[in-house]
Amino acid sequence: MKKMKKFLYAMGIGLSVLAAGCSSGQQEEKQEVSGELSGDIVMWHSFTQGPRLESIQKSADEFMKEHPKVKIKIETFAWNDFYTKWTTGLANGNVPDISTALPNQVMEMINSDALLPLDDTIEQIGKERFSEAALSEAKVGDKHYSIPLYSHAQVMWVRTDLLKAHNIEVPKTWDELYEASKKLTADGVSGISVPFGTNDLMGTRFLNFYVRSAGGSLLTKDLKADLTSDIAQEGIKYWVKMYKEVSPKDSLNFNVLQQATLFYQGKTAFDFNSGFHVGGVQANSPQLLDSIDAYPMPKVNASDKDYGIETSNIPMVVWKNSKHPEVAKAFLEYLYQDDRYLEFLDSTPVGMLPSVTGVSDLPAYKDNETRKKFEHAESVIAEAAQKGTAIGFENGPSVQAGLMLNQHVIEQMFQDIVTNGTDPMKAAKDAEKQLNDLFETVAVEVK
Repeated sequence: MKKMKKFLYAMGIGLSVLAAGCSSGQQEEKQEVSGELSGDIVMWHSFTQGPRLESIQKSADEFMKEHPKVKIKIETFAWNDFYTKWTTGLANGNVPDISTALPNQVMEMINSDALLPLDDTIEQIGKERFSEAALSEAKVGDKHYSIPLYSHAQVMWVRTDLLKAHNIEVPKTWDELYEASKKLTADGVSGISVPFGTNDLMGTRFLNFYVRSAGGSLLTKDLKADLTSDIAQEGIKYWVKMYKEVSPKDSLNFNVLQQATLFYQGKTAFDFNSGFHVGGVQANSPQLLDSIDAYPMPKVNASDKDYGIETSNIPMVVWKNSKHPEVAKAFLEYLYQDDRYLEFLDSTPVGMLPSVTGVSDLPAYKDNETRKKFEHAESVIAEAAQKGTAIGFENGPSVQAGLMLNQHVIEQMFQDIVTNGTDPMKAAKDAEKQLNDLFETVAVEVK
């Protein structure tokens, strides 16, 4: 309990969480549904784009029609806002019954005793339909605390028309990406944007790309920050160089949406993201749809082993404070029914890959026109998704990985180097210490 208090104070939540969390501990982890479902629940999700938002709302409306005594209220928050929303909400009991999350945040939620295990729901959907790797991202002991709703992976997006016009091959190494980016930085187009905004995880993400491509990790096996290794230092210097030489200077403060929007608008030649780039370009610059494609991440050396980079299995969780967990779990199961699940995936084709087996083999999945058009890109993403992990999960899921992403220490390190001219090793040592001091607050050992 003493370490839990330290952790909550470090997160800015305080002891009121203990009251909120422990009082709900009297609930049964599994409640049997007796008779007709009834009760009001609140769902939080971060699907701010129209089609996905509409798909979830439609499922809720249909569920309520089938269960007239159930009321589902849906509230939507941008991914950037969600972390603040749940950490502050946990202090005063203002958390939902069910929500989406980011993989690295779930371990912090578990550490705060905020979630119910979902093994019964997983069994109802079919445990064998999920990959063990995806389920294990929120496994503590023999219990699973989240269910992956969909998957995607970070890959390299390319403006194929620009490469063709300049007779440039798709880069296979980071040095090749640098050279190509320099050649393509002209006429209002930047080779690539390098985002270091301190209100998002993008600096950490880009550094992880470089480090993981060489088989390294930003966390050691004993879960300490590792920013001073040779490969981490190479990566830090590489992205600082790329920022200074080929990136728009505003990207110093970019978050993920600002970063992606440049590619959507045709203002960058390269970017790193998932299949959501298809929908973004379609909405902003549909004339460029024939000129984008996805390729594997660069490596330090083209002959290096493919270690896998970043895979995201976007989870759903049920909160321990829920007064009607049986309703929340029933609605969660409802989302995985084949027709409904396929309709959800079709709201953002290529952007969301199924997290359960069998769906991608359905004719209705394969016949989607966007998937047909971007068959190569989806195959690259699907292969990358099989090999990567959430950032920092290379040695298993941990609260430390979540803190590393959500406290933006690495982003502050990059800004210190760029803005103040601080030596990369000195800045990295300071960031390491700050992260490792924060890690001392962790209260749960994940097994």
